[in-house]
Amino acid sequence: MKKTNLLLSALVVFLFSAIFVISAAVAQPPRPGQFQPPKARFDVNRSIKDNLAMQGGRDVVIHLKSGQSIQGYIKAIGDRFVHLERLAGGRDYYDALIRIDDITAIEARARGER
Repeated sequence: MKKTNLLLSALVVFLFSAIFVISAAVAQPPRPGQFQPPKARFDVNRSIKDNLAMQGGRDVVIHLKSGQSIQGYIKAIGDRFVHLERLAGGRDYYDALIRIDDITAIEARARGER
């Protein structure tokens, strides 16, 4: 009986310790250089490039002058190009390099964040 109580007590202490360690690890602020995607927002007084930068790291849909739409996660934004990764539509292993001058619109999830 005492052995069972001792094992149960040890298990309870272990579980509470594990929960404490896990919650502390999850609550840590991001490391320097680690990108944290902001909530979707747009600024109508800024350029397409600036609005893309505000969406960095997020899943977006980019509409092109050609009428084509491409959905993926913004990986990088340069002076003339945006790099999308993990493209939607069964193209998870594909990336896209899109000329910023060819972009007519951007869509990003603004409500119902996961």
